[in-house]
Amino acid sequence: MVQTSWTTTGVFTGQGGVRTCEAGIVTGELTVHTTWDGRQADVKIQYSGTSEWFTVTGSPVPCPSLQDSRSLHQEVVEAVRAGGGTAVLQHDRL
Repeated sequence: MVQTSWTTTGVFTGQGGVRTCEAGIVTGELTVHTTWDGRQADVKIQYSGTSEWFTVTGSPVPCPSLQDSRSLHQEVVEAVRAGGGTAVLQHDRL
C-alpha cells in the first residue's frame, strides 16, 4: 500500500479560520498534515505544539496521483492562510 504525507508547520489562519469536523472553526497557529494512500487524500490540522489532530471539513477527498495530492496539500495551506472558514473542496482536475 502506498502512503505518502506532507506536513507544513507554523501556518497562521486568516480571519475566519478553518472548519473542522471535530472542533468547528479553528484559528491561530496550526500545522497542516496531508496523507495520501494512493486513492484519496486526508487533510488534518492541529494547533502548533499540541498532539490532537482535527479533520478539515470535506476531507478525505478522491485524489488519483501523488502530484495531485501534493498540490492539494499546498492549496489547503494557502487557503488556511487566507481564512474564511476554509474547508477541503473537490477539484475538477482531481
